[in-house]
Amino acid sequence: MLRVGLTGGIGSGKSTVAQRFSALGAIVVDADVLAREVVAPGSDGLRLVVERFGPGVVSRQGALDRAALGALVFADPQARRDLEGITHPLIARRTGELFAAAPEDAVVVHDVPLLVEKHMGPGYHLVVVVDADEQVRLDRLVGARGMDVEDARRRIAAQASEGERRAAADVWLDNGGTEAELEAAVDRLWHERLVPFELNVRTGVRAARSDDLRPVPSDPSWPAQAERLLQRLRLAFGDIVVTADHVGSTSVPGLLAKDVIDLQVGVASLDAADEPALVQRLRDAGFPRTGTVAFDNAKVGSAWEKRFHAGADPGRLVHVHVRQVGSPGWRWALAFRDWMRADRAAREEYAAEKQRLAASGLGVDAYAEAKEPWFDAVHARVEEWVRVSGWAPVRR
Repeated sequence: MLRVGLTGGIGSGKSTVAQRFSALGAIVVDADVLAREVVAPGSDGLRLVVERFGPGVVSRQGALDRAALGALVFADPQARRDLEGITHPLIARRTGELFAAAPEDAVVVHDVPLLVEKHMGPGYHLVVVVDADEQVRLDRLVGARGMDVEDARRRIAAQASEGERRAAADVWLDNGGTEAELEAAVDRLWHERLVPFELNVRTGVRAARSDDLRPVPSDPSWPAQAERLLQRLRLAFGDIVVTADHVGSTSVPGLLAKDVIDLQVGVASLDAADEPALVQRLRDAGFPRTGTVAFDNAKVGSAWEKRFHAGADPGRLVHVHVRQVGSPGWRWALAFRDWMRADRAAREEYAAEKQRLAASGLGVDAYAEAKEPWFDAVHARVEEWVRVSGWAPVRR
């Protein structure tokens, strides 16, 4: 099953996207619908709300009077927390039931208005954010929904900012155009990314690697992409994760790189990384293991053992290197990254080496192996920089 989080600011067109996903075959779980379901007439949720807030929050027809309840809770933070304490567990339980009932090969789209505000992103394989310019959203709220202008402004201001939504978004759908344009973008996302992503997760297969070895200019969004992936890895690894870092060329601002995010997860012992339950959790989270035991080419001594996982998302190539904290391979990945960040001449030298090898016609595996002599040659320079700078790895 592929879990997709869907969100967007009020007036962004999120409902249109959810409807399109449903038409394409997704199972849509709408948090707003569930919020109403758990306090429907005769429900335990409504009974608990009445016990806390009194009979005045129920209409003559026996339904929840949302306006009356809103007047009580929106001006009283404690009352709002009490209401959330009643409804949120019920919504979460019902959400879990719907996810559990979905077929194994389903793409489940969880439509959640407050996904960003509640920091729910790590629980999904992918987060899709629908957005439009604030003035466009304001015009929609006033024109299509008949809202008062100032009320619409207040509602927009009360939600996550555009920057916060961008930080959470794996996919950004700009709905500043027509509905047909938005639906076409959803169709492309569905067929080109979500359907193959679901198949890869279900079968435990990594996304296909590109044969294009040409390095591309540094992308300023790489660190934010890496952080979202690291959050998912921390969730999947659970208590055994000690460190989690963005490493490799995409972690060095300004450095030419292949568009592949390299991540390092540090564990106390590789035996813990081999636990079948963990390997399965990582596979289910979209990070299948490739092979059993992997090795880094050692700069000194014998080969450095690690475990290797790759991303299943065809829209974002990811390599996950699992290494024992304090081991030579773990330390080298961090030291080399920080040396690259600190030394402009070294970055330029490494970029030139990348370009030379990319132009040589090598395949992916041969290209990776061909870089090793350069790494060996700069090892002493890295260690000298470590000594002079007083560098030490930061655990995070």
